[in-house]
Amino acid sequence: QVQLVESGGGLVQAGGSLALSCAASGRTFSSYAMGWFRQAPGKEREFVATISTTGGTTAYADSVKGRFTISRDNAKNTVYLQMNSLKPEDTAVYYCAQRTRAWIATTRENYAYWGQGTQVTVSS
Repeated sequence: QVQLVESGGGLVQAGGSLALSCAASGRTFSSYAMGWFRQAPGKEREFVATISTTGGTTAYADSVKGRFTISRDNAKNTVYLQMNSLKPEDTAVYYCAQRTRAWIATTRENYAYWGQGTQVTVSS
């Protein structure tokens, strides 16, 4: 059974930083692409970032490009999201997701497994 457990969310002031982690279990972590999505109140869940199996290929939403960095440690079965220069509009529940394929994807329907989410709140 696949489990994805996010951690690292919290409250931060605008301009600050947070680092999210997602620990995976139940499958061979290094064989599958991973992604981060977020959902703000009253809005649809949206793509944030994705990373290939080796970490050699990444992609970001335009809204976070240059501020967020996705990475992974296959030895620790963990994917990370480093978030810098945070803005109030980054406030959302952040979800980790895993594909059933090796290559990256930017849409929700391409991800089979999801974590429970971690709240990120950025105050102005």
